Amino acid sequence: MSRRRRILVLLICSMSLLIVALDNTIVNVALPALGHDLHAPVSGLQWTIDAYTLTLASLLMLSGSTADRIGRRRTFQAGLAFFTVGSLLCSLAPNLTWLVVFRALQAIGGSMLNPVAMSIITNTFTDRRERAQAIGVWGGVVGISMALGPVIGGLLTDTVGWRAIFWINVPIGILAVILAWRFVPESKAPRARRIDPVGQVLVIALLASLTYGIIEGPGKGWTSATILGCFVVALLALAGLVVYESRREEPLLDVRFFRSAPFSGAAAMAICGFAALGSFLFLNTLYLQSHRGLTALDAGLCTLPIALMALVFGPLSGRLVGTRGPRASLLVAGVCMAVAGVLLTRVGLDTPLPALLAIYTVFGLGFGMLNPPITNTAVSGMPLAQAGVAAAVASTSRQVGQSLGVAISGSVVASAASNGDFMGAAHTSWWIIAAYGTLVLCIALITTGRWGRATADRTAERLTIMEPVSTP
Repeated sequence: MSRRRRILVLLICSMSLLIVALDNTIVNVALPALGHDLHAPVSGLQWTIDAYTLTLASLLMLSGSTADRIGRRRTFQAGLAFFTVGSLLCSLAPNLTWLVVFRALQAIGGSMLNPVAMSIITNTFTDRRERAQAIGVWGGVVGISMALGPVIGGLLTDTVGWRAIFWINVPIGILAVILAWRFVPESKAPRARRIDPVGQVLVIALLASLTYGIIEGPGKGWTSATILGCFVVALLALAGLVVYESRREEPLLDVRFFRSAPFSGAAAMAICGFAALGSFLFLNTLYLQSHRGLTALDAGLCTLPIALMALVFGPLSGRLVGTRGPRASLLVAGVCMAVAGVLLTRVGLDTPLPALLAIYTVFGLGFGMLNPPITNTAVSGMPLAQAGVAAAVASTSRQVGQSLGVAISGSVVASAASNGDFMGAAHTSWWIIAAYGTLVLCIALITTGRWGRATADRTAERLTIMEPVSTP
C-alpha cells in the first residue's frame, strides 16, 4: 500500500473517532436545553449520557472479536452506518424515552468504530515508527474533539436548537462509509476468538443493573425492592462473571489478567479518572447554565482550558511514559485532579470566572496527564498476543468509569433536588471528584513500583506458557 493511501486510511479512521468523541462533549453542553424541551428530570439527563456510555462499554470487546472474525472493514462500515442512523434518529426523538433508545443505537455503532479503527491502523502501518506517528495523530483527534465539541455544541444549541447537535454526525458518517468502502482494505485475524455469549450477557447485566440502581435510587428510594434487587443482580452477575470466565478457554474477560497489579491498577485508575471526568462535565453543565445563567455557547467556551490542557499535556505525558515509565504521569494526574476537586468545593454562584477557569485548567492538566499511561500500564509486561485484549479492557474501563461518574453525581444532585440545595449537592459531588483523584494517586503509588512490576512479570510468564488468547 502506498504511503498516500496509508495516510488516507488514517484520515478515514480518524473521522470515526472525531464523530464519536465529538458526540460525548456536544451532548453534555446541550443537556439543559434538551431537558427543558423534553421535560426531563435529572435522572433523564443522566440516562441521555449513560445509555450511550453503558452500551459502548458493554460491547467494545465483542465488537473487536467480531471484526477479527467477519472482517474489520465490514464491521467498521456497519458501525458507521449504525452511528449515522442513530444520530439522525436522536435528532428526531419525540420524547426522552425514544432519545435514550436512539442513544443506545448510536453506541452500538460506536462500539464498532474506535477499537476496530485502531486494528485497521495497526494492520495498515506495519513500520513501527510510522505506526507510532499514526497513533499520535489518532490521539490528537481526541484533543481536537474535546476542544471543538463544547463550542460547536453550544453554538448549535443557542442558534438552531439541541437537535442540531446530532445532525453534524450525519454527513461525516456518510462520507466515511463511502471512503471506507473505496480505500480501506479488508483484513481479518489469522485466528479469531470465539464468541462468549454468556460472558457478554453477564457484563451487560452487571453494568446495567448497577447503573440503574444508582440513577433511579433517589427517585424510587434506596431501600425499595427494585433498587435493592438491582444491586443484588449486579453482585450475582459479578460473581458469575468471575467464576464462568475463569473456566472458559477463550473468555470475553480473562480474569488471569487481574493477577498483574499494573493491569488491575490501570483498570481501576481508568474507572476513577473517567468517573471524575464524567461527573465534572455533567455537573459543570448544570452549574454554569442552569444556576449561573450562562448560555450554552458560553458554557462550552468555559471548558476550553480543559481541552487545551489535554491537547498539550497528553502528548507530553506520552513522551514521559516512553522515557521514564507511567508512574510520574499518573502521580501528577492524581494530584491535579484531587486538588481541582478540593478547590471546586469552595466555588459558589458568585465565584469570579477567572478563578473558576483556573481550577478548570488544573483539572484539565490532570486529565491530560492521565489518559496516555493507562493503556501503557495495562499492557505493560503482557505477551504480545494478549496486549490487544488488555488494551480493550482499559478502553472498557474508561467507559464504565464515565457512566458511573454521571450516575453517582447525578444521584447526589437529584437527592438534593427536593430542598433546592443544588450548590450543597454540587459541593458533595466535587468532594467525590477529589476522592477519585486521590484514588488515582494511591493506586499509582501501589501498582507502578517494584512489587507491581514483579506481579506483571509473573502474570506474563503464566500467560505465555498457557494457550495464548488471540487479540480482539
